Amino acid sequence: MPRFKLTIEYDGRPYVGWQRQTTGPTVQECLEQSVFAFSGERVEVAGAGRTDKGVHATGQVAHIELASEKFDARTVMNAINALIRPEPIAVVAAEVASDDFHARFSAIERRYRYEILNRRAPPALDLGRVWHVATALDEDAMHSAAQRLVGHHDFTSFRATQCQSASPEKTLDQLDIARDGERIVAIARSRSFLHHQVRNMVGTLKLVGEGKWTADDVTAALDARARAAAGPTAPADGLYLTDVIYPES
Repeated sequence: MPRFKLTIEYDGRPYVGWQRQTTGPTVQECLEQSVFAFSGERVEVAGAGRTDKGVHATGQVAHIELASEKFDARTVMNAINALIRPEPIAVVAAEVASDDFHARFSAIERRYRYEILNRRAPPALDLGRVWHVATALDEDAMHSAAQRLVGHHDFTSFRATQCQSASPEKTLDQLDIARDGERIVAIARSRSFLHHQVRNMVGTLKLVGEGKWTADDVTAALDARARAAAGPTAPADGLYLTDVIYPES
């Protein structure tokens, strides 16, 4: 049975998340319906990251396995893209994968980007795709404080209360904050993340950017191992899953 690795981008706003559920439309469901439409097969589109409601992706990775051997990777990609319209979802690359490849469990790193539009005027073109913060932010202070979170830690203070991960311990390989004109961009890298971890870290670092917190306050929040000790959860609007890395990469 051929297995295909798919790289996918999507606008997360119309969906209640990646994972199929009964409360509303999902990215996974739309993809599975498109695969059925061209192949006649009911398959599971297994994703590398279960992005939340409103979270976007430029480099989500998924895999499917088809019983029929008549489809090549290019046909799979073109067929999905043709049939998934007008949903804001696109397969940007497809390739044949090995039988033991799994989009989620084979991944060795995930990368997220969070975008803050830091200006007085609200977004017109990027509404729903950035977090609009009108108050001036000090990106250098945010970056310095962010380094307190890099490394292996208990991230209880930065995970959602409903997080189902067996352990709150994660190794954060990178958390960089930089300004690009009116945008402040956070880049986070780790093998895996806790539920809402990136959004909770960004929400906390915003307090530093506003001058309300210091880097020592961020360390104290981390050490407290209590969600209430950290800052607010940043909105889903500005979060993007940008890359999923595998050993062959």
